[in-house]
Amino acid sequence: MTPSRFHQEPRSASSRSGLFRNRRTLWFVASVVIISLGMALQGCGSSSPRFRSGEAPKPKAAEKKKAVRFATREEQEESKENDKLPDPKSVDSVVSGTRDFRKEKNKAITPLDQSKIMRAISRYMGTPYEYGGMSVDGMDCSAYTLLVYKESIGKQLPRSAQAQSKIGSSVRFEELKFGDLVFFNTTGAQGSHVGIYLGDDLFAHASVTLGVTISSIESSYYKNRYEGARRIVTTVE
Repeated sequence: MTPSRFHQEPRSASSRSGLFRNRRTLWFVASVVIISLGMALQGCGSSSPRFRSGEAPKPKAAEKKKAVRFATREEQEESKENDKLPDPKSVDSVVSGTRDFRKEKNKAITPLDQSKIMRAISRYMGTPYEYGGMSVDGMDCSAYTLLVYKESIGKQLPRSAQAQSKIGSSVRFEELKFGDLVFFNTTGAQGSHVGIYLGDDLFAHASVTLGVTISSIESSYYKNRYEGARRIVTTVE
């Protein structure tokens, strides 16, 4: 009997094994394609991380702290080196007028004139520093010394610190008395800063960072820049 054309011979074991391997390969390839498409679609989402697979996110760079900016080198140096601040109680006693500085009193200044000078010194406490200024709105160091002496005892001083450093008589550091003008080189120029010595290592002046204030002459900033002193009241007037 002639076999029907639709009849097929049974496949051998090796043929069936090859077919099974081909189907398994196709399933594996299809699975990889589906997974890849899914990851690609997920990667386009708005919340997906912006880095490639296998890469760790880069840490954010630490924000740099903004450095304090100073208008001048003088301000920067004073801020860093003013390491000895006067006792607040001592400052209060000076400002209130209860401190008389008898130990370092200038005998050429009468008690009444000393009180007047102290009142003028206290009047401008807290006034901001302003180069070229001469009022309660702002003043520089030489304007402060000029106004204190003019308004207290009628003593006229030159306008600049350098010019003030040439009047009166020279005084040694260990012989400083109340009312003496003390000079410092704070800008590289001789006699570039001036204040009024009070006693007990304290002096009043217009600081570039603090305005009109009381500082210690023993502070590193002022001690290292101290140039000398002048006594402008040498006789009882």
